[in-house]
Amino acid sequence: MVRLDPPPLDWFTADDSVVSVALVFPMQGAAGIFGPTCELCARLAVEEVNRSGGVLGKELRLLPVDGGAEPHRIAENVEALVDLGIVQGVTGWHISSVRQKLAPRIAHRVPYVYTALYEGGEDTAGVFLTSETPNDQLRPAMSLLAREHRVRRWFVVGNDYVWPRRTARAAHRYARESGGGICAEAAYLPLGTHDFDGVLRRIERSEADGVLMLLVGSDAVRFNRAFAASGLDERCLRLSTLMDENMLMASGPTATTGLYSTAGFFASLANQDTLDFHGQYAGRYGVEAPVLGSLGESCYEGVLLLAALIDRARTLDVSAIGAAADTVSYEGPRGLLHLRGSHVRQRIYLARADGVDFDVVAQLDLHETRP
Repeated sequence: MVRLDPPPLDWFTADDSVVSVALVFPMQGAAGIFGPTCELCARLAVEEVNRSGGVLGKELRLLPVDGGAEPHRIAENVEALVDLGIVQGVTGWHISSVRQKLAPRIAHRVPYVYTALYEGGEDTAGVFLTSETPNDQLRPAMSLLAREHRVRRWFVVGNDYVWPRRTARAAHRYARESGGGICAEAAYLPLGTHDFDGVLRRIERSEADGVLMLLVGSDAVRFNRAFAASGLDERCLRLSTLMDENMLMASGPTATTGLYSTAGFFASLANQDTLDFHGQYAGRYGVEAPVLGSLGESCYEGVLLLAALIDRARTLDVSAIGAAADTVSYEGPRGLLHLRGSHVRQRIYLARADGVDFDVVAQLDLHETRP
């Protein structure tokens, strides 16, 4: 059973017999749509780690923290857990504005593995990232769509915080490299937006042949429905770097024509790592569990990386973990992965929506991102 509300801090006390990790994931708000999958995937990874002997010979435990609350409140709550010695590490999927508040408070004290795709550039000591960045994710996707679908004129719509804004700036450069451009000023909307009429009119006037969607969770779902209802799906495609199977299913089959997504994991990948992960997930939670997708699966990656970092350093000391980080590797649903410069290096794919499923159409060439 997924916990819907985080327990109060006074439920917990420091316990030297275990290694406790704060799992910061969205339980509310726009990203809450894939929060249950985040928790289940993380718990599955913890069970795997504990079957293999735990961390430093101790049981690994998760403490859920609502990553969908206000960023400053999340940072205060997690910092309090660290202050009290209740947690010895932090991981999870949460938006960049949360990471920016959280990292300065705790990263120099406990290892912090951030699992959400993000805008790039995070270099705070003690922060380690399993996530996709625009240079390796968006750049080759836009290049491929320009070559194969002649997408030249892009319109950008995103939520109003750091990830969409910085990614949009990078998209200007990527579009020019592919012989096109951004055809109008980007539209930035508050998290929780329901009315997209004004944005849809701007897209129609712009004569864009591609829309770059940088919207989170249920906001992207509502945009997809409004986009299709307006008929714009008949004249331009959509590309998202944050569109998982839960969001696709919620959008509905009539709202996903011409929708593309790029990520390091899709549940429809036909390789042994993905098939094995499906078997573990279904065997543990049953066929009616929340749908697997890249965003939830990233929390599985986060737990595995955190355990690998601690095991390699043989200590919880953040400085020692950082010194050994570039020798760390682990194997999970995304294959055998290595950490370089605090970031995991991984394969990236492009998928096209087929109703409420993803059809993976290409593995993106990362060499294109190294001009």
